[in-house]
Amino acid sequence: HLHSDLGSRFPLEAAQDLDIGSNTVQAYSISPENEYFSVAYRSRSEDDKYIELVLEKPLDREEQSEMSFSVIAVDGGSPPRTGTTEVKIVILDVNDNPPIFTQERYFGKVLENMPEGSVVLTVLARDQDAGVYGEISYQLSHALGQSDSAFVIDPITGEIKTTKPLDFEAAQSHELRVSATDGGGLSAICKVLVEVVDVNDNAPEVVVSSFSSPLPENTAPGTVVALFTVRDRDSGANGKISCGLEDQLFFSLRPAYKNYYELVTVSALDREETARYILRVTAADAGSPPLTSTQTFTVDISDVNDNAPVFNQTSYTMYVRENNVPTVFVGAVSAADADVGLNGKVSYSLAAVQAAEGPWCSCVSVNSENGHVFVLRPLDYERLRQAEVTVSASDAGSPPLRANVSVRLVVLDENDNAPLVLYPGQDSSPASSELVPVSAEAGYLITKVVAVDADSGQNSWLSYHLLRASEPGLFTVGVHSGEVRLRRPVTERDSVRQKLLVLVRDNGKPPLSATAAVSALLLKDLSDVRLPGHSSPAPEDQAGSLTTYLIIALVCVSLLFLVSTALFVARKVCKRKELKAGHVLYGADNLQSGLADGAAAGSLPRAYCYEISLTTGSGNSEFKFLKPILPSVPPQIEVVRFSRREK
Repeated sequence: HLHSDLGSRFPLEAAQDLDIGSNTVQAYSISPENEYFSVAYRSRSEDDKYIELVLEKPLDREEQSEMSFSVIAVDGGSPPRTGTTEVKIVILDVNDNPPIFTQERYFGKVLENMPEGSVVLTVLARDQDAGVYGEISYQLSHALGQSDSAFVIDPITGEIKTTKPLDFEAAQSHELRVSATDGGGLSAICKVLVEVVDVNDNAPEVVVSSFSSPLPENTAPGTVVALFTVRDRDSGANGKISCGLEDQLFFSLRPAYKNYYELVTVSALDREETARYILRVTAADAGSPPLTSTQTFTVDISDVNDNAPVFNQTSYTMYVRENNVPTVFVGAVSAADADVGLNGKVSYSLAAVQAAEGPWCSCVSVNSENGHVFVLRPLDYERLRQAEVTVSASDAGSPPLRANVSVRLVVLDENDNAPLVLYPGQDSSPASSELVPVSAEAGYLITKVVAVDADSGQNSWLSYHLLRASEPGLFTVGVHSGEVRLRRPVTERDSVRQKLLVLVRDNGKPPLSATAAVSALLLKDLSDVRLPGHSSPAPEDQAGSLTTYLIIALVCVSLLFLVSTALFVARKVCKRKELKAGHVLYGADNLQSGLADGAAAGSLPRAYCYEISLTTGSGNSEFKFLKPILPSVPPQIEVVRFSRREK
């Protein structure tokens, strides 16, 4: 085993030869010859002789780790004899070779999202030495300023692994230094460049520079609401960003400069339609798959006074009963304003304009806060049946907006007027009596009670009832017409003078009533009674003769009474007095002025006039009843009007 420098000597045992003298060993040689060793024969004394192998050339174990050759000893005899010995040279290693990396620079790529412990690459260094001198261990060192915590190397295998996920955005590459050291302390260094491959692991970012909210609803289109920028830490397509706005009719996005965008209005806003807009801006990169981020803008719309109050009805009709208590509530108007705050605060007032449809009523008041309508004083249906006012609703904006509405106040009638009897007259003047022939049949019309009621509706529906009568079974009164008729024919037992009391009652609740007194005179013979107001007056030349005949008839009757028995005379006398006190027939000139007024107002039926007509030249003195008074009367019949005064 050799381990020496150039010129080193390695002694060998000398060959033994029993001969002596010149026949002993004379020389040594190597066979086959080699360039590394030579043999030298030396003698320290006659008895101490030895040979040496001399190293002529440095050995290189890495080229040839061992060699064999023969050393031949030759004596001096003739023929010479030789002796041979085999020499095996084992070359021992020395650490004369440092480790050598297979590459001066190693390049590796790793995805930034690779998990911890992922193998980036493997370095390899070789050492031609053997044994411990050829055993290599690897160490990792980092370039100046770079962290050493991201990678680790296996000292035996040379595998470089990650200790944590890499971040492309933090460092796009890493430069490492790897040293390989053998067992003898020799080392070598190589560089390792690790490139981090970007993956789309960063969503776009939206950074808002300015934002305006709330916006007045009268903001002009094109107003900038927000200014923002977008960015993505990824690179390449992973960092290429596009922005979009969800479907909007009132807002849009427009690029400003570089990565800046503006959010602007594109049309007029209306707070009453939409008071708040939720705008979502989406930024997306071009990675695969793409990553997105959303920025939300909440835009509130502030109110301006652009809406006038609106009444919930186009007009109002309210009702109040007459004779109401003062300050009575009759209804309410209501208006809504779509604005808010002071712009939507509504107050009410009476407009100072007169409605064209009816008289303006100063008795109406409206509450400014809630629109309640009140009637301030009692009303009389007979004087005011309806009134109309205009109510104005105004908001508190600047300038204020207003709206008007018509309020019709209808006065409801109450039964506060009793019926008024127009005929027969109920005043202090002497009452007239109706003439009824004793020959009249049942159903004969004696007279008609005429009455009116100042109320309206059912309060003015009148009904007629017989309250009292001298002969209750003789007369009947029409409930709805007021006509007084005979219920049965007149008999001899019936009194000549009949009195009736007719009750006129309205249909109110409670009902009011009035009474009408009617007098009737039952006559057997009406031939000597001149009746006024006849519709067929006699000629002037016949009027005197008719009067003369009547006087003669009266005188004859008087003489006849004188010569008759006392009872007969007394009876005749009584009958004569009754004949002289003829009834006043009702004519158009006897009606009260109230009747004419009522008829003019449309609340009275047609006026009735009753006549008794005597025609000249008629033997049976024909009577006419229920004949209306005509405007023009033919001058053929004389009409005589009688009246009597109650004593």
